[in-house]
Amino acid sequence: MTAVAVTGIGAIAPNGKGTDAYWKSTVEGLSGIVPVSRFDASGYPAKLAGEVPFDAAAHLPSRLIPATDHMTRLSLAAAEWALQDAGVDPAELPDFGAGVITASSAGGFEFGQRELENLWNKGPKYVSAYQSYAWFYAVNSGQISIRHGMRGPSGVVVSDQAGGLDAIAQTRRQIRKGTQLIISGGVDGSLCPWGWVAQMTDTRMSTSDDPERAYLPFDPAAGGHVAGEGGALLVMEELEAARRRGARIYGEVAGYGATMDPRPGSSREPGLRRAIVTALDDAGVNPDEVDVVFADAAAVPELDRIEADAIDAVFGPGKVAVTAPKTMTGRLAAGAASLDVAAALLAIRDGVIPPTVHVSRAPEYSIDLVTGAAREAQVRTALVLARGHGGFNSAVVVRAAR
Repeated sequence: MTAVAVTGIGAIAPNGKGTDAYWKSTVEGLSGIVPVSRFDASGYPAKLAGEVPFDAAAHLPSRLIPATDHMTRLSLAAAEWALQDAGVDPAELPDFGAGVITASSAGGFEFGQRELENLWNKGPKYVSAYQSYAWFYAVNSGQISIRHGMRGPSGVVVSDQAGGLDAIAQTRRQIRKGTQLIISGGVDGSLCPWGWVAQMTDTRMSTSDDPERAYLPFDPAAGGHVAGEGGALLVMEELEAARRRGARIYGEVAGYGATMDPRPGSSREPGLRRAIVTALDDAGVNPDEVDVVFADAAAVPELDRIEADAIDAVFGPGKVAVTAPKTMTGRLAAGAASLDVAAALLAIRDGVIPPTVHVSRAPEYSIDLVTGAAREAQVRTALVLARGHGGFNSAVVVRAAR
């Protein structure tokens, strides 16, 4: 079976813009969770977020700024950085040889709110159908494809937090069918009043005002997650083709599994364990070969218990290191999982597992949670987990290129 490699990473996160800045902060345990500043959140129960301050004029052509929203600009910057990191100019590739497959979940709220405000203020006399729906495509593959002339397979995957992994899996399928190169992953988030209210309806957001105590997965004080924005876009291509062009290879996407949870109230087992087993089987990897698990880390006791039980069932209690660097960024909607994949690949490169900050593991969980500080370790194979509202479960195995 064709091996698919990651040759470029463009990370943009609350604790670092650019891959090097993000990774340095993550290894050092530096958080980007702060009080919301993009709008007045004083009247809402949740008041903290992982924000990405971004000077669009410093990173993007001026012509793009009026036609884009904040999330689209973050996506365009991350794609540019990923291509530069991979040493690729799409203009030099064959027609239809490169595409863009990304994930989206929440990024359109800001665009929609802006258009509604324009109408309310009697700005534009109408909002066209294109404008009404363009955010969904633009914040993902459309604007990136147009800017770089990438006319190969493109698409958007929507499965909430699991979307970043599902997009990467779809990319692997397309590369195995013959596409030369694809930008994949997700950059997402919604930090505006409309998006904030929508996110709060699920009752899983933390209402703590203390950035160090607000997002505590697997902790006795777990009380929900902090929302954030950002993510990572990856350049993916066939492994041997990447080697022939002399590319730097971060690792390969070796396995993938996805399941759906049973309906609420069912006596059936949640689907996360099956997703893990499927991903390991797809990669041809035994549980004892996995060096670290990047957890979904819901910070809701019931969901943390399901995840810890699934990890224990597959690997054995305390038999594999577990980490959740998203405690430094918040949960980034469809951008969260691809950022974890980037962190997993960088952990393989540097031999270090980033910490889960501010957390004291609850005694009822037997997982080996990396807390306090980064842990030096030989990392050859990593598993990334993600779950989305509606019962989505996804797992991806990445490993050092064989």
